[in-house]
Amino acid sequence: MFDIQALSCQHSAEIQAKIDGKTKPLGALGDLEQLAKKIAQIQLANNKANSFELSQQKLSIKTPHLTVFAGDHGIASEGVSIAPSDVTSQMVANFANGGAAINVFCRQFGWQLSVVDAGILHAPAASLPVINQRLGSITKPINQQAAMTEAQVEQGFEFAKQHITNISQTGCNVVAFGEMGIGNTTIASAIMAALMKVPASEVVGRGTGVSDDVVKKKQQVIEQALALHSESLVDAKAVLRCLGGFELVQITAAMLAAAENNMVIIVDGFICTAAAMLAIELNANVKGYMVFAHCSGEQGHQKMLQWLNVKPLLNLGLRLGEGTGAALALPIIQAAVGFYNDMASFADAEVTDVT
Repeated sequence: MFDIQALSCQHSAEIQAKIDGKTKPLGALGDLEQLAKKIAQIQLANNKANSFELSQQKLSIKTPHLTVFAGDHGIASEGVSIAPSDVTSQMVANFANGGAAINVFCRQFGWQLSVVDAGILHAPAASLPVINQRLGSITKPINQQAAMTEAQVEQGFEFAKQHITNISQTGCNVVAFGEMGIGNTTIASAIMAALMKVPASEVVGRGTGVSDDVVKKKQQVIEQALALHSESLVDAKAVLRCLGGFELVQITAAMLAAAENNMVIIVDGFICTAAAMLAIELNANVKGYMVFAHCSGEQGHQKMLQWLNVKPLLNLGLRLGEGTGAALALPIIQAAVGFYNDMASFADAEVTDVT
């Protein structure tokens, strides 16, 4: 369904030489240099033009777009969160009205923001600027049955692919995704346990700040779900069907569609990293397009990042979701693009090259 080009290494040496030739000691901009190289590989190294002149090519950030996908989870009825499922629709209205943290950060840093109802318990008012991509009103409790049907997974993939096509047509080349859904840290933990083949005790955290008793409950329902679906979890789509959420299905597919469109994908925190893991399982080439924004305060997130062998840009102890960590990473990405494009070389500035 997704035709994703593996990033070409054909011009990697030239990209590195351009970075090394800037007026600085070798490696002096640290991780910013690796970030610039990754963006250059995404935007330049796959250029098939015969007259390709790498030194003349500039990187760009065009109409960066962040989408918050919202979905409700049947597992919330098991008492795995401090909030009821009603809060999901309340927060979706807050997003639509511009009052959430993600709205503040998107306005501050210049993100275009869209909100998608992937399947929440109470559909938003028709007057609100929320995109309807509903797969249902709530998933099934994963410790009792599969979260959704195969048809819902496939429909979610179709919805997400069309959404990215629409964004691409605006000229956007940088995307990020956020999520909202009471119970979705439990869902992400279950996905992590299934993919990494680790026990629930290693993946369950406090989410939005739950008690010890709720942490134990989360572990219990994840263990029940993994046992129930043990013979069905044969691939990433099966994991989504059995353990996933309506928002996670669409984030996973949106990541794949974004890579297909040669976009830089900024991956948010714990829940979006679970989607990234699934996307990579479905098509390993997608990983080359991903920039991991931050390491969240959720217990399992650092383990996810280590398992993926990636280094996040930020470590601020965030555990809000919504795409907030991804939104905050944009100025760093802009800095990487800026120095690559505009910083003088030793030759240009007539500075002695001491590297």
